[in-house]
Amino acid sequence: MTNLEILSQWVGESRRIVAFTGAGCSTESGIPDFRSTDGLYHQQYDYPPETILSHSFYKSNPEEFWRFYRNKMLYLDAQPNAAHRKLAEWEAEGKLLAVVTQNIDGLHQKAGSKNVLELHGSVHRNYCQRCGSFYSAEHILHTTGIPRCDCGGPIKPDVVLYEEGLSQRTIEQSVEAIAAADLLLIGGTSLVVYPAAGLVRYYQGNRLVVINKTPLESAGADLTITAPIGETLGAL
Repeated sequence: MTNLEILSQWVGESRRIVAFTGAGCSTESGIPDFRSTDGLYHQQYDYPPETILSHSFYKSNPEEFWRFYRNKMLYLDAQPNAAHRKLAEWEAEGKLLAVVTQNIDGLHQKAGSKNVLELHGSVHRNYCQRCGSFYSAEHILHTTGIPRCDCGGPIKPDVVLYEEGLSQRTIEQSVEAIAAADLLLIGGTSLVVYPAAGLVRYYQGNRLVVINKTPLESAGADLTITAPIGETLGAL
């Protein structure tokens, strides 16, 4: 059997699939992975993305933070790809418990997934730090400088910046889902960002599937498919 046939069989036999997705799941929708830094950053910005997307930089240099954020983090026209659609389909069929994602783009929800655990937050939620009023990503995209609420307070995106902690509740829900899974599918992530990457160790089963363009030696996978996740799930 080919790896794709094995995956197809395992999916057919599974009732509690959990998918753990990273940036590679969205690159097929045209959202670049900023870790794959190209010359563009160095032409336009004086700091690496990890510095700009840190809590301390957000506090000390908000104008530059927002310039980068609007240019590089908001891809509101992006559409779900075959991976997002297949996972939503499995959930609708009652085969998938949850999607645990490191992505902040909302594409899983756009594809129809309901139980999406967003470890790093979402660009689609933005709140005034003074009064708590909600603002959409579309609103943020059409502001300039530091976006401000009607009350005058600064607006902050509900994304987890470097130096900030993850939501304890989201971590607990993710651990619970992964521990209950009969098939754990890891797709489009290099598993280098902690604490998110550490969640994988809570999986109890023997059907750990890694679908990634580069192999992950550290994952201890039972099945590895070295290919884009959208292309792979689209073929099932």
